[in-house]
Amino acid sequence: MENQLEILNTIAPDMMQVVQERFIVLQNIDWMAPVGRRTLALKIGLTERVLRTETEMLKQLQLIEISKSGMTITPEGKKVLTGLESLMGQYTGMKQNEHRLAEYFNVDKCIIVSGNSDEEKKVLASFGLTVSEALQKLLPAKESVIAVMGGTTMAAVAENMVALDQKVSHNIFVPARGGIGETMGIQANSVSATMAAKTGGTSRPLYVPERVSHETYQSLLQEPFVQEVIGLIDESTCVIHSIGQAMRMAERRGMSQDELVMLKDKGAVSESFGYFFDKEGEVVYKIPRIGLQLKDLEKIPVILAVAGGASKAEAIEAYMKNAPQQTVLITDESAANAILKGVTL
Repeated sequence: MENQLEILNTIAPDMMQVVQERFIVLQNIDWMAPVGRRTLALKIGLTERVLRTETEMLKQLQLIEISKSGMTITPEGKKVLTGLESLMGQYTGMKQNEHRLAEYFNVDKCIIVSGNSDEEKKVLASFGLTVSEALQKLLPAKESVIAVMGGTTMAAVAENMVALDQKVSHNIFVPARGGIGETMGIQANSVSATMAAKTGGTSRPLYVPERVSHETYQSLLQEPFVQEVIGLIDESTCVIHSIGQAMRMAERRGMSQDELVMLKDKGAVSESFGYFFDKEGEVVYKIPRIGLQLKDLEKIPVILAVAGGASKAEAIEAYMKNAPQQTVLITDESAANAILKGVTL
């Protein structure tokens, strides 16, 4: 496919430029709908006159609708956009960047979706579809236990997942770690339940606090309902998690001022699974929690790490220095470009 694209670009570069331009217009209408011409023109850097020509053509092709409230994408336009994403990803070098990232982090695969999730919230919807596709391809044709972390990214991913084919849909989703204490909608219990509902699986909750004393921790481990879910977590064949910025995650969890100062002094930039990492990937602090530990990841066949936005580039890079080789990193263009800037392989 890449060679064919190179040939097409050589013999008809003007055609590829038109396709790329219309792809960008269609993609941004999907992200921003309903959107007016002036707003869209400013967003993608086209004059209103040029944009009017392109949108009228897209309307004639029945790929978008134009109304008083703005432009929206049609179901047919959505199909075309989905088909174009892979093609244009190769054309713009996204696939090459996926290979570069995977090599840089020494992991099996990286998947880059278009856009910047810091600015375009619909990029998070793309993460949900990408995670669904990855599960479809990577899970064995039998019931699997999928351990899921919480957080805002994971909640958005869960809301945008889709039903899996029957051969891989009968999965049990469990929270990877205890997490009561965060906002209900982003707790791992809520995220795993939503993923189960969207994909056709079932879920099991783990009702234990976010942070507990050592004595309470040991006591909870003896509870039958905790032992049952911990047993499922130990049998996980897949983990889905996000990567957060250290200080933002610490503040969200209500950590003390002394702890915040300690994390800052130790140069913490990244957090995942309750572990805080400095920019070299060294663990500088750990929150004791019931559930999956960092060392447990080595034995899990499928790991999906989902994080995007240029603001998270440093956090992603720090955590990925600890990622097992079987990890699939799902990120966006802005984060990938920020990470790869200056990287030589």
